[in-house]
Order: sequence, then structure tokens, then C-alpha cells
Amino acid sequence: MKQSGQLGLFEDIDVAPDGGTAAKRAREGAFSDNMGLQVHRWFRYSAGFSAEWAEGAIGRALPGEGLCVLDPFAGVGTTLLAAEARGTKGTGFEAHPFVFRVARAKLGWNVPVSALHESYQELLRRARKRPAERAQPPSLMQKCFTEESLERLGRLKRVFLEDYNDGTSLGELLWLGITAIVRSCSVAGTAQWQYVLPNKQKANVYDPFDAFVWKMEAFALDIEAVKRAGWTESSAILQHDARVPCEHVEQVDMVITSPPYPNNYDYADATRLEMTFWGEVEGWGDLQAAARQYLVRSCSQHSAAEKLQLDELLRDPVIAAIRGELTRSCRALETLRLVRAGKKTYHTMAAAYFVDMARTLRALRTLCKSGGKMCFVVGDSAPYGVHLAVERWLGELAVDAGFGAYSFEKIRDRNTKWKNRKHRVPLQEGRLWIEG
Repeated sequence: MKQSGQLGLFEDIDVAPDGGTAAKRAREGAFSDNMGLQVHRWFRYSAGFSAEWAEGAIGRALPGEGLCVLDPFAGVGTTLLAAEARGTKGTGFEAHPFVFRVARAKLGWNVPVSALHESYQELLRRARKRPAERAQPPSLMQKCFTEESLERLGRLKRVFLEDYNDGTSLGELLWLGITAIVRSCSVAGTAQWQYVLPNKQKANVYDPFDAFVWKMEAFALDIEAVKRAGWTESSAILQHDARVPCEHVEQVDMVITSPPYPNNYDYADATRLEMTFWGEVEGWGDLQAAARQYLVRSCSQHSAAEKLQLDELLRDPVIAAIRGELTRSCRALETLRLVRAGKKTYHTMAAAYFVDMARTLRALRTLCKSGGKMCFVVGDSAPYGVHLAVERWLGELAVDAGFGAYSFEKIRDRNTKWKNRKHRVPLQEGRLWIEG
């Protein structure tokens, strides 16, 4: 087994112009810097990682022509857009239906700017002229918007659905433009990881018609910029579950991804406001059927909704390589939940997470060429103070799935800000490198 730090081809790191290498590395597992990058910034998605790092990794690892990179947890398309910036073929899987549509819309950036201008201006013209309609919006929308903002957003939505919802790249960019302004027009605050806080109002709220113009003009400027930069329309995304082998995709040279962390982040809830706006859910209780059921089981909301049984999960042969350690951790969580106020189902969540990731690794083994490489941006977790050695366990599951070796490169320390936590377990985030 390779030891941590023996990264070979992947040792190189970018040095910031001001010399801030450590600070830059610490942000490589975060999406925040992407909000300053063309196309990437079209929709904020906290569950992501640095596009600049992904682009650099692709450029170093895939210098030849005709090579392909895969992201099995594509999110809003960070790796795929980085591949297009490098002229490399990219393929992505995304199981969350709403997030998949965001990524697909972004990948349709290569439209004539003149057509984009004409379409959005005509949509806006029709929305302005459209008479107000009285409707009873879902409770969340009433809490998060003024009546005027909600009415104007509704006019934009109805014109789009009637005249532009045609599945074309141009139509999907209009959909994304409306989707991307929903939060900026809301009076509700947003917590870390994009959870909505209806009871916490923010100061800056934008008029929907003005915000739509600004957003679409930003799209147009970005499209012109990336065309000048030589981006290629070379990536594709499939609405597919990474845990299931995909027979319709050719083998790839490299995998770059950031899978869900088992830290109780509810990926379905992160887009609840936007999904409610489009009528895909009425309330929080609809998220399981609309999105969560398709995802890796990484939050207690998911494991509780499916009423998972711990013994059954721990018997699954795909986790044989880590069963002993995982069982001890899950049994400890099973006991602790009985004395904790929330009684969260972390015990079944943890077991289900590693079952799902083991299946993912086995599916990826069939897609990676024999000399291929994989990089997972991952973080460990400590629900109820019980440490889950995520990077090591995933590495061991990868070897058990048929990969050659793994090593871990730490990016930053985690769990350092929250002074009110009941546990003080040191956590970390980094890159898990897996060799074919």
C-alpha cells in the first residue's frame, strides 16, 4: 500500500501569485472561489469544490488528445466545465434531478449571444405586460418573499413555461437565469450550505425583473469570454445513479469528483427554495420522493425516511473490507442516539453511506482504464463524536473493488469554528488518490 504523500504524478500544486499557497490549498475543497469564474458562477452550489484546481489537475494528468475525465457526482458541472476549458472530453453523472438540470443548462453555454439577448428580452417584455394572477403559493414562498416579488417572479415563470420550456440549450439557459435569481429576490436569509432561514431577513433584496436582466447579461458576457478563451463543447452529463454500473459510457482515463460526505448535509434540502418555486415540491416532506431517494444515503433524514435496518446493512458483502471497524462505530452510534435529544439515525446513515460508496467504487472499476487514476475530494466525519475514518475506509473499499492502491493528501483541518459543539473530534478534508 502506498503511504500518504506518495502522489507521483499528482504532487504538483498551484502557487498563488501572492504566494498564498496554503490558503489556496485550503479552499480547494470549496465552491466559493468558483463564484468569480465564468459559467461556474451562474448558480451557487455550496456542495462543490474548486474549478481552478480541477482544471489544473486535468491539465497535468491528461496532457494528450482523445482522453476523457469522469465525474460520477457531477453536481452543477464543475469538473465537466473544467474539462471544457482544457479541451478535454468530460462525462458526468448526477442523480439529483434538479441539480442535474442546473448542470445541463450550464453545459449548454455555447449559444449565439444575439439569440440569448433576443430571447430573454422578449420573455421579459411578455412578463412585464402580463396581468397579475391571484394564486395561493406554498407556505415557504409566502414566508420568503414580498407579495410584489413573488408576483413578478410568478410572471417570469409562467411566460417561460408557456413559451420557452422547450428543452433547447437556449431555453434551459433562460430557465437557469430565472432559477439563479430566486434567492437574490428573497427577503429570507440563507444559512451555511444553502439552507433557507425564513425567520432571518437579509438587507439586500433585488427586484425580479432587474435581477433577471443582470443575470442574463452576465450569462452573455461569460459566453463571449469563454468562446474567446477557446473552450470546447466537449462534455456530457447523464441523469444517472453512480452506484449503478453504466453500460453506455466508454472507459475513462481519470475520475475527479467530490462525493457526498457522511456529515448529515441534506443535499435535497439545499435546493428546496428553488424546487418549491418551480412547483416540484410543496414542502419539506416532499423532498424524499422528489430528490433524496435518488442520492447516496449521507444524512439521517434519508436513513430515517427509508427505515433502514442496521444488521441488514452490516451484512452486505460489499463492505467486507471495513466491516469490523464500521460495525463498532455504528454500534456506538446506535447506543448514543438513545441518550441524545435528537435521536438521529446516524448509525444506519453511516452504514448505508459506506454500502453506497462501496457500490459506487465497484461501478467505477468497470469504467476506469487499467492505468487510470481517481481523485476524490473527501472529508471525514464524527456524528455524536464517533469518528468515521472516511478517507481510509473508502481507500480500503477501493482496493477491495479491484483498484491498485490509494493515498491521502490533506488540504485543511475541519471542525475548528464551531465552539458550541459537544464534541471536539479533529476532522480533515483532502484528496483521496486511487490508482487503477
